[in-house]
Amino acid sequence: MSETATTGARQSFRLKGATLAMTALELHFFDTEAFESTLRDKIRQAPGFFRDIPLIISLEKYEGPSSELDFFQIIGICRRHNIHVVGVRGGDDDQRRLARNASLALLPAGTQREAPAESAADTPTAEAPTTEAPAAAAPVSVSGPVAAKIVTQPVRSGQQVYAPDGDLVILAPVQAGAEVLAAGNIHVYGPLRGRALAGVHGLESARVFCQSLEAELVSIAGHYKISEDLQDNGWKIPVQIELREDLLVVTPLGNH
Repeated sequence: MSETATTGARQSFRLKGATLAMTALELHFFDTEAFESTLRDKIRQAPGFFRDIPLIISLEKYEGPSSELDFFQIIGICRRHNIHVVGVRGGDDDQRRLARNASLALLPAGTQREAPAESAADTPTAEAPTTEAPAAAAPVSVSGPVAAKIVTQPVRSGQQVYAPDGDLVILAPVQAGAEVLAAGNIHVYGPLRGRALAGVHGLESARVFCQSLEAELVSIAGHYKISEDLQDNGWKIPVQIELREDLLVVTPLGNH
């Protein structure tokens, strides 16, 4: 007997949970001309990275009046540049009402940076959305470390490899036009020519290691450098890249 006969008409879709890397635009104030001018400059620096990406508008550091916050203008400007605004993160009740009127998804504010704790291990800060344990939670068992995702084949142009829970280890080259992403660190035992995004959930201690830095773009916890900036230091030699005081720092490895 067929599946249709036993369960009725076959369902046209299924809902499944997904973890996706998203780009957030941290808005401080909104002025139409200033916004579009700055957006053009960013796109000019890395046109391939921004084309057709989904974008979240973060209002956690917004300082302007809500009366100047025109989401229809923001959506229109971004669409002209092939960027798709899909939601808003944070904001007060008035700002979220304006976002809802523009048919944008509403996301909770990200967790705040925590002061360094005197503990054996640091707890990573996550980008929204997150689920936090209750303050008076019952004792929980501690799970083992998350295994790294290991890739043995070259990551070719147009491919994307994503490690949503831990480190990503690639034992081959990452070609131009490819993209590798990880919640933790990224290790490339070969040339890194594409785009590498580490700490995609906000882990600022994440690092990128590679045998030859030739990347189009490197990002850690949303802070990024493009090829032109990366060529100033460590180009085509083994390096590690880390985030220090909101700036990406490239350090040669070994004797280079």
